[in-house]
Amino acid sequence: MSGTMTGAEQARGSVACKRVMLKISGEALMGDLGYGLHPPTVQRIAREIKSVHDMGVEICMVIGGGNIFRGLAGSAQGMERTTADYMGMLATVMNALAMQSALEGIGVYTRVISAIPMDQVCEPYIRRRAVRHLEKKRVCIFAAGTGNPYFTTDTAATLRANEMGCEAVFKGTKVDGVYDKDPKKHPDAKRYDVVSYDEALEKNLGVMDATAIALARDNRLPIIVFSLDEPGGFRGILAGQGTYTTVKSLSL
Repeated sequence: MSGTMTGAEQARGSVACKRVMLKISGEALMGDLGYGLHPPTVQRIAREIKSVHDMGVEICMVIGGGNIFRGLAGSAQGMERTTADYMGMLATVMNALAMQSALEGIGVYTRVISAIPMDQVCEPYIRRRAVRHLEKKRVCIFAAGTGNPYFTTDTAATLRANEMGCEAVFKGTKVDGVYDKDPKKHPDAKRYDVVSYDEALEKNLGVMDATAIALARDNRLPIIVFSLDEPGGFRGILAGQGTYTTVKSLSL
């Protein structure tokens, strides 16, 4: 690992990994738009991913669908929850295809793998085949969540990360880590360098949903929360630099 780490970074340990899961929200693809996809933003994120891929890191991805449709919001407006969740899953497939196009446009071989079979659009999820794609240095974008309603893409990301043998989940957000309160509303908000799974759950810190955090905790899978808006942030963390929060077990 190259780069110079601060004392705080040394305390929370190296995050250099050979295989990682990158989880981003659908809203991250909107840019300054209020809805849908912003192609320059999709392309910028694709370049960030390529910079890490060029380091030899094997990359899995899960992208939310909130920029197109969010099942929980649809349910809140009177739509039957299962139907609304399936609509949200289809939105994640659209985002995955957009990211695939952007990555392959800059020379990164990619596979979109859906938990809901749709053979004319993408591959069905078969764990051993997905692992083989990673071994061949293809980026695997897992779409359609877990294939089940009532589960979020956070849970899907943690589940697939465990199945693929990833060493960490990288959660790309609009802030540079986990804070004790919303830093956009509270200038005195404190950022954590390290937080335990249990503390994240008890204090409802908004890292991921409770099911995803519990699944990560039970399998000792670290969650790295960082700013997706910071140029070079993803690559920088893997090089031992940058600002981020690590969610992990603090027990020996």
